[in-house]
Amino acid sequence: MDDLFSQKDSTGKQASGVSPLADRMRPRTLEDIIGQDHIVGEGRLLRRAIQADRLSSIILYGPPGTGKTSLAAVIANTTRAAFENLNAVLSGVKDIREVIDRSDERNRLYGKRTILFVDEVHRWNKAQQDALLPWVENGTVILVGATTENPFFEVNRALVSRSRIFQLKALGPKEMLEAARRAITDTERGYGNWKVLFEEGALEHLVEVAGGDARTLLNALELAVETSVSPWPPEKGAEIRISMEAAEESIQRRALLYDRDGDYHFDTISAFIKSIRGSDPDAALYWLAKMVRAGEDPKFIFRRMIILASEDVGLADPLALSVVISCAQAFERIGFPEGSFPLTHACLYLATAPKSNTTLSFFDAMKEVEREDAEVPNHLRDASRDAESFGHGEGYVYPHAYRDHWAAQQYLPSSLKGRTFYIPSVVGYEGKIREEVLQKRELQAAIVLGDSAESGSELLSWSAAAKGREGWFKRLESGRNDLLLNDRNIIFENAAVKRQDRTLIPFANDGLLLWESLRRSPEGLTAAIVNSQSAKDALLRYAEVLDEIEKPLIAVTEEILPAAQQCEEWFSCALFDHILIRCARLNTQPSALAANAKSLLAKGGGLVLFTSPPRLGERISRILKDQCSQSGLASILEKAENTFFNDTLLTGFYNIEELKAAFEENGFTVKTQIIDQKEERLITERDLSAWFNTEQSRWGSFMAENLEKPDFKAIEDAIRQRIAKSPLLWTWKSICLHGKIA
Repeated sequence: MDDLFSQKDSTGKQASGVSPLADRMRPRTLEDIIGQDHIVGEGRLLRRAIQADRLSSIILYGPPGTGKTSLAAVIANTTRAAFENLNAVLSGVKDIREVIDRSDERNRLYGKRTILFVDEVHRWNKAQQDALLPWVENGTVILVGATTENPFFEVNRALVSRSRIFQLKALGPKEMLEAARRAITDTERGYGNWKVLFEEGALEHLVEVAGGDARTLLNALELAVETSVSPWPPEKGAEIRISMEAAEESIQRRALLYDRDGDYHFDTISAFIKSIRGSDPDAALYWLAKMVRAGEDPKFIFRRMIILASEDVGLADPLALSVVISCAQAFERIGFPEGSFPLTHACLYLATAPKSNTTLSFFDAMKEVEREDAEVPNHLRDASRDAESFGHGEGYVYPHAYRDHWAAQQYLPSSLKGRTFYIPSVVGYEGKIREEVLQKRELQAAIVLGDSAESGSELLSWSAAAKGREGWFKRLESGRNDLLLNDRNIIFENAAVKRQDRTLIPFANDGLLLWESLRRSPEGLTAAIVNSQSAKDALLRYAEVLDEIEKPLIAVTEEILPAAQQCEEWFSCALFDHILIRCARLNTQPSALAANAKSLLAKGGGLVLFTSPPRLGERISRILKDQCSQSGLASILEKAENTFFNDTLLTGFYNIEELKAAFEENGFTVKTQIIDQKEERLITERDLSAWFNTEQSRWGSFMAENLEKPDFKAIEDAIRQRIAKSPLLWTWKSICLHGKIA
């Protein structure tokens, strides 16, 4: 394929003696790429897309010399699609239209896709980008753009929204040394035909000054090698010595410049804001000085500090906003150089102020508004118009008529009873008001649950019994959602999943961890294990909105953790960065689970296990004692339950010490935590019959054998009477185990 990535002489052969070393050493395959394992490593999304030739439009973003053009060359060598090249600096709208015409013709006549590589895509003007946009949208052209600037600021938003962004990172010292080693030893494209020797520290100097830019390194290496011997090239096998002086002359130290229009501008203001948020006045002053020295607009800096005063300080110090605005006004009056004082004043005040982000609770309320179509409660409606006909305003309690000018009543719509948006922090001003706010909220909750002040709908059609039961079920459902989200949050807080990570999720039938993993690692791999084809089909129906390459990989098996070879076959990946397991009960031996997990984890990988073993679950004896006032029966049952739940022969009846020991014996560094759980649980007659079934329930069978028949019957009757009144408060403990492989 003739393209910009190959240079040939008049005979058609590769002009290895003419092309610069950096061009000659470009990777030809994915295996040749040095570094960037986070996007092209085994199992990563981009690697799978290239190998499957299912590439969608992408933008490669990163510093110079990190492999953007090289990665495009690998795509060109791999794909069966036509490959076109444009340089944004050298091409105009005419060139773009010519490429589009050829692409459209290929698509219409042969059904062949076209991949268009655009180097320095951020340099295209709006007209150039708009000319390409419709053809990217309809799939005629698959864009592969390369840019050193942040595409979210420099590239047409419409193009960005239709492309996946992959960020390449500067190469590390080991990777840079590997790039140099390949160039020195390659006999076809590099200097492997000669014996290249470096004075101590010379090669390391080239690597250090190149600063992660492989192109700069190879260009300097080429200059150092080819100017260290005369004439060039010497005889095959000749020794070439590179002195420190030659190395220093061949590379110039790069300058770190602050570009007010470039990506570093946004990175620096980000560092400034994060330093203030982190209450580090020294770092905040450093980044402030860096921006001022570079000529940053003080209005821009003050704007960000004004936002921070409300977002990150907020009610922890209500004066912060006034102080920053006053400093901004003072700066406008006096300007530089004396304006540095109010600028610094605002910076230091915010950096040393107590922090609270409770103003973000507004966005929680906004989400509820978007989800709910709730009406204003009757007692809060305007009583001047419809009080007599519909009861508008009836039941409203006037706060100023009460001591402390406050009265407990419901202010939220009926469907949002008990919903909490604002939680005061424990610092600054909020720390002082926290207890009072929470106390008032508790009193309001009592009013809400009693439905004493509002009917919830027009008085002409309200049914108190029906309304109360509907709200009751809503609260139960809401509680379950909160528990699930809390479980998920704990798991991902422990796992710390990154964008490029590979994650394996057993017990994935409910999708709880699956979708969150996809959100957190869009450039990595999410693989799931379910126990039935119907479960897989259901999950894939939810995933229909995703592109084929973005969908999770799902396997059906009864095994908790399959062998590495099986994972390779199913997921094209044998090693994972994370294994996330959430199950109510683990029906396997912990030691076997730990050994299997170890065989599937990459170096530095980890497993998070979230489970609720029966030994830590709710006990009927506790319910009898705490919720039925049957302490005598509770004492009898408690002894039998202790015997039952401590039976080591029952699979899954383990404790936290056994779990921890099993993983530590298999080489894991283990952290564990116990999570107290509770919810209001509606127990039905069917549930009760299942518990006390002496033939199908292990618990029921054991209790029938170990209790006197009258006691067994009395316990069942006591529980039956209790569940007829209201839901049970169900309490249990869950274990979260985080094991990490060194």
